[in-house]
Amino acid sequence: MTTTLPGGTYRLADDLELTRFGYGAMQLAGPNVFGPARDHDEAIAVLRTVVELGVTHIDTADFYGPFLTNELIREALHPYPEQLTIVTKVGSVRGDDGAWIHANEPDQLRTQVHDNLERLGVDTLDVVNLRVGGFDSPEPGSIGERFAALADLQQQGLIRHLGLSTVSREQYDEARAIAPVVTVQNFYNIANRQDDAFVDLLAEHRVAYVPYFPLGGFTPLQSDVLASVADRLDATPMAVSLAWLLQRSPNVLLIPGTSSVAHLRENVAGAALDLPEDAVRELDAIAG
Repeated sequence: MTTTLPGGTYRLADDLELTRFGYGAMQLAGPNVFGPARDHDEAIAVLRTVVELGVTHIDTADFYGPFLTNELIREALHPYPEQLTIVTKVGSVRGDDGAWIHANEPDQLRTQVHDNLERLGVDTLDVVNLRVGGFDSPEPGSIGERFAALADLQQQGLIRHLGLSTVSREQYDEARAIAPVVTVQNFYNIANRQDDAFVDLLAEHRVAYVPYFPLGGFTPLQSDVLASVADRLDATPMAVSLAWLLQRSPNVLLIPGTSSVAHLRENVAGAALDLPEDAVRELDAIAG
C-alpha cells in the first residue's frame, strides 16, 4: 500500500525520477556496518516495507557488511519493481577487522562494479557513486582517471548513471567534464553545513544532493536549539532534522537508514513536518 511521501519526487535525468525520501541500507548490517544483520527477518521486512510505502530510491554499497546489504536487497526485492532505483557506491572495501580501506584504482573499481552486478542480480546498475574521500570529508587530488574508468563501464552499458560521494567542488567539476554527474552524496546535516554553497550550485545544475548521516551519524545530533524547536512543534529532533533537509533545497534527497520497520514509518511521518519560517531561522543558526 503506497502512501504520499514527504518531499515528492526529483528528476535527476530524463529517465531517472526518484522520491526525495529514500532509504539508506547501511544500518541493515551489524555494528559499525560490519557483520550480519542483527535480525535477518526484520531486515527483509524493512526492505519490503520501503517499497510498499512507495519509496523508489534505495542507497547501498557492496562494502556494507561487506556484501550483506546487497544480498539482503536481492533476497527481499528481486525481481525488482520497475520504478525502483538502486544506487550503489564503489571505491572502498572492508578489512578483516572491519576497517574502511580505499580501493579506487581503475582495476579495483571495475571489479567492484561487476561484484555489485552479481550480488544485486542485475545486468546494469542504475546509479554508481564513486566514493572519493574519507569518513566525512573530501580528500584532495585528481579523480579523473578513476571517474573515467566508471564512464567507460557506462559506455559499455553496465551503468546507467554516475554520481560522486565525499567530494569537493573541484573534484565534481573535474568529473562532470568527463561524463554527466546526476548526484553528489556528501556529509551534511542541520549542524554540519560546510556544503551550503555546493548544495546551491548543484541545484542550479539540476544535480541531486544526497546528505549522508542526515541525523548526525553514529552519534545523533545534540543541540539545545534543535530540542527546543522540536518540543515547541510537538515533534522529535529526528523529525525536525529530516524536515529541515527537505525544505533546505528541492534537489536534496534523503536516505535515512534504519533496521526497524517501526522506525522506518516514524522517519517517513516525521519528514512530512512543515517547519514554520521562525523555526527554520533558529535551526539555520545552529551551525553558526
